[in-house]
Amino acid sequence: MTSPTNIENRIIDAVLSQKLAPGTRLGEQQLAGLFDCSRTLIREALTRLSTRGIVTVSARRGWYVIEPSIEEAKEAFEARRVVELGMIRHLHRLQQPQLKRLKAHIRQEKAALKGNDVGARSFLLGDFHVCLAECIGNSLLADTLRDFTARTTLIAMMYQSSHDAEQSCQEHGHIVAALESGDMAKAEALMLAHIGGVQSALQASSMQDPLAHLREALTPAADASKLTTAAKPRRKRSLPTSDDSSEGTYLGDIL
Repeated sequence: MTSPTNIENRIIDAVLSQKLAPGTRLGEQQLAGLFDCSRTLIREALTRLSTRGIVTVSARRGWYVIEPSIEEAKEAFEARRVVELGMIRHLHRLQQPQLKRLKAHIRQEKAALKGNDVGARSFLLGDFHVCLAECIGNSLLADTLRDFTARTTLIAMMYQSSHDAEQSCQEHGHIVAALESGDMAKAEALMLAHIGGVQSALQASSMQDPLAHLREALTPAADASKLTTAAKPRRKRSLPTSDDSSEGTYLGDIL
């Protein structure tokens, strides 16, 4: 039987796979049809996700995936630094079963990089950090990191991250190698550089001027050539505003 937890996890996984973009509308009726459950269960799941900072609700417009502001983006990365560096700092050494699991995860990342499934690749790269927390044995931190990673995934989509997926995979491998050798100071430094690299890869123009796309769109045609080149925020995939079955079909493709 479908539970609010199942619905929560499916939505989080869709975010981590970059299948749900910032601003995507989540209609209660359509989700209820997709999950074959009552709107009460859907509302409970969405309320939980709102508490976790993944969705937001408007009295008139309904439920939407969050659109993080620049300040919220900075806070999310800072929170990840505090959690992930502290997690490694207090670790003595990983045992072989945990190291084996992390290495298997990196093999999955490499396999995804060779394929065409961008969603699987995105999910695995983000899930590495959750996997590390689970291997360390802290389920509470793992849950926290899943939420932080989902938020930074939305941030990367919104501000057009140029961070290379293959580079991320390599950096994950270096972190695991340092953990295996017992060099926690090196592992911590590598994690710090990794998170900083992901953050610095966000398009500076979008971060500094969130109205850049609108500003360019409203510029008279005669003056358009005078604009300095700026990266445009990625167009968000949105759902129809009506509560018809087409919205359910679209969400079905995502979830």
